[in-house]
Amino acid sequence: MTHPSYPLAQRFQPVRSGVRTLQDQLVAFLRGAVAEGTLRPGERLPASRVLAREMGLSRNTVLVAFERLMAEGYLESRRGAGTYVAAGLPAPAMADSHADPRDDAPSRRRSRRAQAVREHTSPMVSGNPPGPMTPGLPALDEFPFTQWARLSGRYWRGRNAAELAYTDPAGLPALRAAISHYLRAYRGVLCEPDQVVVVGGTQAGIDITARVLLEAGETVWVEDPGYGACQKALLGADARLAPVPVDEDGIQVEAGEQLAPDARLAFVAPAHQYPTGAVMSLERRLALLDWARRAAAWVLEDDYDGEFRYGRPPISTLHALDQGKRVIYLGTLSKVLAPALRIGYLIVPHDLHETFAAMKAATDRQMPIGEQAVAAEFIASGRLAAHVRRLRTLYGRRREALRAALSSHLGELLDIQDSGAGLHFMARFASTLPADTAIAREAQRRGLGVRALSTSSPLKRQLQGLIIGFANVPQERADPCAQMLADAIKAAHPHTALA
Repeated sequence: MTHPSYPLAQRFQPVRSGVRTLQDQLVAFLRGAVAEGTLRPGERLPASRVLAREMGLSRNTVLVAFERLMAEGYLESRRGAGTYVAAGLPAPAMADSHADPRDDAPSRRRSRRAQAVREHTSPMVSGNPPGPMTPGLPALDEFPFTQWARLSGRYWRGRNAAELAYTDPAGLPALRAAISHYLRAYRGVLCEPDQVVVVGGTQAGIDITARVLLEAGETVWVEDPGYGACQKALLGADARLAPVPVDEDGIQVEAGEQLAPDARLAFVAPAHQYPTGAVMSLERRLALLDWARRAAAWVLEDDYDGEFRYGRPPISTLHALDQGKRVIYLGTLSKVLAPALRIGYLIVPHDLHETFAAMKAATDRQMPIGEQAVAAEFIASGRLAAHVRRLRTLYGRRREALRAALSSHLGELLDIQDSGAGLHFMARFASTLPADTAIAREAQRRGLGVRALSTSSPLKRQLQGLIIGFANVPQERADPCAQMLADAIKAAHPHTALA
C-alpha cells in the first residue's frame, strides 16, 4: 500500500546531534510542509506508527509532535478516521505557481524615510570584533572591568523588588546629577540635573531631538563631510538634509545660509569635527549662534570626544558660549568608556525638558536601570575623570606611535591631517590612487577598521582619503598595522610606489 505522504517522509532529514530535539525538528518540518502547500488542507496524514517507521523516529516523538500541531491549529484529529491537515486553513500562497498580486511591490513598499536611510547606509557592521584603526573606537582593552564589576555587584546586592519597576524616562536622578556635575567641572557646560535626558547613545539623542524640534520634511544643516550615523538618524526622523561644506574653521555658516536659510536645526561638532578634525573658530561659532537666533532655529552640538586634546588646552563648548538658549548639547560615554554601554545624554533648556522626556518615553521607555546606576557611581566618585586623564596620556602615545609608523611605511603617499585631538586622523591621498572605497575594502579584508573618507560626504563629493583611528591601536601594534595598510594599498593599486 502506497500512501501519498510517503515522499514527504523521505524529505525529512533530522540532525541527531543538533541543538534542537527530534520532536522540534519534526514539528518545524510538518509546519513548513503545510505552509508551502506540500500538505494541503483536509489531507490525511499517515498513522503515527507508519510515519515514525518511515522517518526513523520513535512513535512517541511523532505523537507528541501531532499533539503540538493540533494545539496550534495546523492539524485536527477525526475520531476513527485519523489525523488530517486542518480543513479551515487558507490555501497556502506557495501552492500556486502564480504570485499573489497583493504581494508585489506597491503593497509592500517601504516608508519614504526608511528608503532614504537604506540608500544612505553602507553594509551593516558585522558582529565581528572591530579591527584596529577603527575611527571613534576607544581603547576597549583599557576598560575598567574590575571597577565596573565591583560597582555593579554592590548595586544589585542592595536592591529591593520595588526598584525594578518603571523609572523616570529622562534617566535615573543619580545619573543625571552626576552628569550635570561632571559637565560643569570638565566641559564648562552650566546645567542642572533637571536639564539632563539620558539616551541610548548619540544616535538616539539625535533622533529624539529631531522628533521634538522638527516637523516632517523640515531642513537640517549637516556638515559635509560629516558623521554618517547622524545623517541616517535625521533621515529616519523624516528630516531633509542640507549638506554644508566644512573647512579648517568648521562649518561654513555663510554657505549654510545661502543653501538653506530657513533650516530649523544645525548639527555640528565644534570641538573636533568628524572626520576632518577641524575646530570651529570663534568667528564661526558667533556667526552660527547669530543665525540660530535670527532664524529661530536650534543648534545640536555633538561633543563626542571633546575631552581628548594633546599638548593643548581644551576647547570650550558652544553650549557655554550660548548659555543653552539655542544650543542642545549632546554627549556620550561611548568614546570615554565603551560603545556597548549605550549611554548618552542631552542637555536641554528647562522649558523643553518635559517634552524631551515625553518623547523619550514614547520611543524608548527607559535605559537599563543597573547600567545607569553603575555609571552614576562611576562618574560621581571621580573614577570617570581619572579614567579620562589616564586615557589622554595613553592616546597621546598611541597617536605618536601610529603617526611615526604610517610615515615610515607610507612615506609621502598619505598626508595625515592631525588636529591634535580626538581619537582619529584624517589622511588625504598625496598622489593618484584608486577610489578610497577600494582601499578601505582591502584594508578591512585584512582586519583593519579604516573608513573611506568619501563615504562621509552626503553629496558624494570627490573627497578621497582614509579615516584612521589611533586610540584602539596599542603602541606595539602600530608598526604591524601600518604595514598591513601599506599592503592593502599595494594590493588595491599594484603600481603604487611606497616608501
